[in-house]
Amino acid sequence: MTALLRVVLDQVVAPTGADLSTASRELGRALVKTAPNGCAVEGIVPAVADVAGVVEGAVPGLASLSRMALPRRELAAAWQWGVAPGVGGGMIHSPTLLAPLVKHDRVHDHDQTVVTLWDLDAWERPAELARPAVTWHKAMLKRAARFADALVVPTHALAARVAELGAFGDRVRVIAGAAPSGFAVPTDEVGRRRALDLPDGFVLTAGSSAPSARLSDAFAAVARAGLDLPVVVFDVPAGDEPAVVDLAAAAELGEGRVHVQGALDDADRAAVFGGAVAFVAPAVSSAFPWRVVEALTVGVPVVASGSAVHREVVLDGGVFAVAEPGDGEGALAEASSEAGASGSAGESLGAELAGVLASTAAVERFGVLAADRGRAFSWAGAAERVWQLHADL
Repeated sequence: MTALLRVVLDQVVAPTGADLSTASRELGRALVKTAPNGCAVEGIVPAVADVAGVVEGAVPGLASLSRMALPRRELAAAWQWGVAPGVGGGMIHSPTLLAPLVKHDRVHDHDQTVVTLWDLDAWERPAELARPAVTWHKAMLKRAARFADALVVPTHALAARVAELGAFGDRVRVIAGAAPSGFAVPTDEVGRRRALDLPDGFVLTAGSSAPSARLSDAFAAVARAGLDLPVVVFDVPAGDEPAVVDLAAAAELGEGRVHVQGALDDADRAAVFGGAVAFVAPAVSSAFPWRVVEALTVGVPVVASGSAVHREVVLDGGVFAVAEPGDGEGALAEASSEAGASGSAGESLGAELAGVLASTAAVERFGVLAADRGRAFSWAGAAERVWQLHADL
C-alpha cells in the first residue's frame, strides 16, 4: 500500500508572493525526488484554469492531483473559518499557513496536518500590510495552535517568537528553506546586467522604503564606510522607486549612484549577485532571509544586522553589525520594525562593510566563507526532514 503525502500547492497555481511560490515549487519537487519507498506525493490545488498543466510543469512527478471546488481566494476564506468540505484526510503538508485546519483523528484515522510559517510580518509590521492579510494570518495561526499536528518554521529564532503567540508545545519543528535549486551566477551574467543597465562592482541590498526594510541603514552604511561604489537595490515594489531614491539622498549618496530594480526572476537575480562585491542585509525581522541565503549560495560576502535570525542563518559565513535592543530578542513588539532609523545601526554596518571590502584578499576570503555556509541549505535536505517529520507523527 502506498503512503500518500498530500501537499498544498496553491502558491504554485495562484501565487500571492514570489518567495512563497518558489518555496512551494521547490519543496514539492524535492518531496517527489526524495520520496521513500512505498511513498508518493499528491498535490492539493484550488480551482484554476489548466491547473493540471500548470502543476505538471512546476512540480512534475506527482502521483495525483486533488482539485478543490473553490478558487484560491475563496478557499483561503473557507479554510480560515474551518470549512473544508471535499478535502479528505491523510497526511497533509502545507508550505504555508493555508491548510484545512480542522478537527481530525491522527491516532485512529492516521490523519495529520502540518503547516509552515515563514515570517511574523502580521505581528511585527502590521501597518505595512493590508488589513485582510493581517487578519487572515493571525486567524490561521490560531487555527494551527488548535488543530495542526506540527508547525514548521525556518529558524530557531522564529520558533522562540512563535512560542509567545500560541500553545504549540513540542509541535514546532525547524526546517530551513534554501535558494532555488541550481541557483548560480549564469554564464551570460554580463549581458543580463547590461540589459538591466547595471554597473559591475557594486554593493547590493534588497527591500523597500518601508521602515521594516531598514534601507536607510544600508545606505548609511555605504556612506559611512567611505566607499566610492555604486549601490544596487532590488525587490523594490512598483511605484516605490522614488521613495527609495529619497532615502539614498538622505544618506548623502550622490545622484546616479543608486540603481533601483524591482522583483527579478531567478536568473536575473543570480546575475545581479554575480556583479556584487558585498550584500548588505539591514533588516531585523523574524522573517526567513531569502536574499541572504541566495547571497551565501553564490558566495557573495554578507554584511548583516546582528539579529537573532541573521546570526543563526549566516553563522560564520559573514559579519554582523552590533545588535541593538529588540533585534530578534525578547517579546514581540511592533516597534521593532521602527527601530532601524538610528544612526548607530548604519555606523556599525558601515564599519563591518569597510572591513569586508578593505582589500581584494578580504573580499575573496569572505566570499569563500559565504559559499561554505551556503552549502548548508538545500531543498533536498528540507524534503527529507519533512518526510521524517510525518513519519514521526
